[in-house]
Amino acid sequence: MRLILADDAVLLREGLIRLLEDAGHEVVAAVGDAGALLAAVEEHRPEVAVVDVRMPPTHTDEGLRAALEIRSRRPETGVLVLSQYVEKTYAARLLSGVGVGYLLKDRVSEVAEFLDALERVRAGGTVLDPEVVRQLLARTVHADPLSRLSAREREVLEHLAQGLANTAVAGRLHVSLSTVEKHVNAIFDKLDLPAHGDYNRRVLAILRYLED
Repeated sequence: MRLILADDAVLLREGLIRLLEDAGHEVVAAVGDAGALLAAVEEHRPEVAVVDVRMPPTHTDEGLRAALEIRSRRPETGVLVLSQYVEKTYAARLLSGVGVGYLLKDRVSEVAEFLDALERVRAGGTVLDPEVVRQLLARTVHADPLSRLSAREREVLEHLAQGLANTAVAGRLHVSLSTVEKHVNAIFDKLDLPAHGDYNRRVLAILRYLED
């Protein structure tokens, strides 16, 4: 696939370029700031952009805000955030689309795992590190609408947020597919999600309570 890398750490960028090219992918641009990322996406029209969260000039959330801009301008471009940080507000907005991912650098333990994440994002899937899910869903009990869910329903929801299909969730939890389907329907009911063809209730189940 055609990729763009955006990370201000030169050594990491160069390492990723070599890794991706060795895997048969084409890195059409590698940049170190958000402005250059947006310009490169417009010029090269990549299939996926791999983006760090904190980049110049302020090293706060420039990368994630640029990722949102990419999704707005070029929704056909997949975005995989690869960072050391979980930026909650913008991450919730990013995950409202398809073809997105959020992985933590220190927790990617296998090259194959990273390459598989890229393929899933390119195909329009959602890829989330479980730790990202945990932090995004963390709420105090009194302010957490997810407290309406049972412990098992909450666990199922966290697996759905990682982009897993019902069959994969069943395998992870060692339960039957019908059991997972019952939990999923219960989640939708308890969270009052509309059964309407214009909405993806799986996405809504995650996003409803990620907004600050």
